[in-house]
Amino acid sequence: MTHMNTMDKINKFRDDRDWRQFHNEKDLAISISLEAAELLELFQWKSPEEVRETNIERIKEELADVLIYSHMLASNLELDIDEIIAAKLEKNTIKYPVDKSRGNKEKYTEL
Repeated sequence: MTHMNTMDKINKFRDDRDWRQFHNEKDLAISISLEAAELLELFQWKSPEEVRETNIERIKEELADVLIYSHMLASNLELDIDEIIAAKLEKNTIKYPVDKSRGNKEKYTEL
């Protein structure tokens, strides 16, 4: 029995339902934004602690939706998620050197 990775599981779910036809890059990008807004809405007018204590299951669901659509968009564009994250972290390492950014919330242009 072969082990399915996350992308394989997402693609199987999508393909079993013949939904690939609806998942173009534009609509996936829109879906990421919409799901991120649903995640954000959980925190509206509440403290982070209150939301964690009362809505952790909803947080997990909305975060999963954002991640699923993100994986699908990366797959459509033939991007390796590990590679693009590593590349971004490398850029951020240069933009946010430890000696200037440690404990500092300022954007790199303000350091």
